[in-house]
Amino acid sequence: MAESASVSLDDKDYQLPVITGSEGEKAIDTRKLRKDSGYICYDQGYGNTGSCMSEITYLDGDKGILRHRGYPIEQLTQNSGYIETAYLVIYGELPTAEQAKAFNDLLAEHADVDPRMHPILEGFPKDAPPMAMLSALMAALPAYYPDLATNNFEKDLQTFDQTAALAISKIRTFVAMIYRYQCGLPTVPSKDIPYCENLLQMMFSEEGTEYATDSEVVKALDLLLLLHVDHEQNCSTATVRMVGSSAANMLASISAGIAALSGPLHGGANAAVMKMLQAIHDEGDDGSHFIEAAKSGDKSKRLMGFGHAVYRNFDPRAKIIGVSCEKVLATLGIDDPLLSIAQHLEQAALKDDYFVSRKLYPNVDFYSGIIMRALGIPVEMFTAAFAMGRVPGWIANWREVASQPKGRIYRPRQIYTGATQRDYPVSS
Repeated sequence: MAESASVSLDDKDYQLPVITGSEGEKAIDTRKLRKDSGYICYDQGYGNTGSCMSEITYLDGDKGILRHRGYPIEQLTQNSGYIETAYLVIYGELPTAEQAKAFNDLLAEHADVDPRMHPILEGFPKDAPPMAMLSALMAALPAYYPDLATNNFEKDLQTFDQTAALAISKIRTFVAMIYRYQCGLPTVPSKDIPYCENLLQMMFSEEGTEYATDSEVVKALDLLLLLHVDHEQNCSTATVRMVGSSAANMLASISAGIAALSGPLHGGANAAVMKMLQAIHDEGDDGSHFIEAAKSGDKSKRLMGFGHAVYRNFDPRAKIIGVSCEKVLATLGIDDPLLSIAQHLEQAALKDDYFVSRKLYPNVDFYSGIIMRALGIPVEMFTAAFAMGRVPGWIANWREVASQPKGRIYRPRQIYTGATQRDYPVSS
C-alpha cells in the first residue's frame, strides 16, 4: 500500500500521497490540496517546498554530502575536470572518449562572438557592473541564433547539444571580453586550446605577448569552476527553471539565472569575504579582534564565508578548495597576508564553541575569492566567474523542465494581506 499523509481541515480528513526520493527524502504531495479543500501551503521563500523532482544533484546539508549524478564531489575533483563534469551534469553519464572529443569540438566551434555583438558591449559604461553586462550579452544571443532559441520546447530540444555548447563556450568569451573592455584593452581571439587555459589567455594576454599559463594555475581555475557546476535548487537555478517553464529558450533562461546570481545574497559571497579580509588587514588585525567582535553581535563584524543556507556541517567543497588555495599561492610564490588571516579565522572559528554550536563552518566562498585574487581576477569579476562555472547546472535543469511531457508553468500562490474591497471615492 502506498504511503500517505492525513491532513484534517474544517473537520474533514484529506489523504495526501507521499513521494520518496532515491536517497530516502520524503515529500507530501500537496498538488491537489487546493482543489480538494480550498487550502494552499504557505512556505515563505520556498524553504520547505519541493518545486520539482530532479536527477541532477543530491545534497545533504546535515551530513555535508554533495553528489552530481551519484558521484561524490570529492571523487569528481580528484579524477575529473570541469568540462567532463559539465558533460556528466548535463547528460547524466561521464563521456566516452568519442563523446568528450565531440563536446570539446562543439565548445571550440562556438567560442568566437559575432562581431555584431561588440557594439552591445561597447554601449555600456566601462564601470558598469559586469553581471549586468553578462546577463545582457547572454539575453542577446537568441537574436543571433534564432534557430537554436525558438521558445518551443520540441524544437529547442532538437538542437540542445549545439545550444548547450554555445552557452558554455560563449559565456567564457563574454567574461574575457567584459574584463578587457573595463581595462581598456582590445579583445583577444579565442584559440582551440583547453577551456580554462583559453579563458586565461583571452583575459590576460598582452599586445604581442601571449599569456603564459602555469599548469597549477589552470588546475586551480578548473577546480573552481567544477566546484560551482551545480548546487541543487538555489535561487539562480530555481530562477532558470521558473523562466524555462514558460517555454522560454535555454539562453533566455540562463540570462535570468545570471541576473539572480548577481544579487549579493547569492553570488556575491566570495567578494564579501575578500572585502572582510582586506578590512581586517587594513586595521592591522590578524583576525583575533574581529572574531571577538563577531561573537559580541557587532553586525559590522559579521564573519563572511562561514555557514550556509543548506549545510549544517562542513561544506565539502571548502575542504577541497582550501588545499588547492595553498598550492596555488605556493606555485605563484605569493605570500598573501589575507590567506594568513583567513587561515587564522578558520582555525579560531573551528575551535570556538560560539561558532561550532551554531554550525558556522567555512564554506566554498571562503577560499575561492583568494584563489581568484591570486589568478589576477579582480573582485568585481568574481561573480561573473561563478556564473561561468554554474552554467552546466542551469542547462541541465532547463532540460529537465523542457523534457517533462506534462510540465506546467511555475505559478506560486500567495496569501493576500492587502485592503479588502472598497469603493473608489467620488466627489459630489
